[in-house]
Amino acid sequence: MDIKLCSACLLGVNCRFNGKSKPNEKIIALSKKGILIPACPEQLGGQATPRPDAEIQGGDGSGVLNQKAKVIESDGNDVSSNFINGAEEVLRLVKLFNINEAILKQRSPSCGSGQIHDGTFSKKIINGDGVTTALLKRNGVKVISEEEL
Repeated sequence: MDIKLCSACLLGVNCRFNGKSKPNEKIIALSKKGILIPACPEQLGGQATPRPDAEIQGGDGSGVLNQKAKVIESDGNDVSSNFINGAEEVLRLVKLFNINEAILKQRSPSCGSGQIHDGTFSKKIINGDGVTTALLKRNGVKVISEEEL
């Protein structure tokens, strides 16, 4: 059976920074045809919901994993360790369920796949991966965004 990991917010779980979800009709339809394991790396890393918005400063998710970039909340709080811990918990789920593909929320500092915000809280988009996406890719997991379905 085909099992994929999915950003929980895309399935309608209210886990985003603003306490809301981002339900995606294609993802919801896909969940009726196969098994999607929902996960929110930020919650798994100990972040509350709702929480301040966060962006990666000084690089992307790989930079955070290599301790060369940081995840900073809009109030200035460094939450890099929460994001790394959440990514590691998601990787644990991937290994537990033998998952090799994930559909994650584009532009998120955790889940962004190829696109994230630039770290200035100005809504500017740059190329790069979120922390969880970077860790999953390092471990051979194919990551796509909901926009690629």
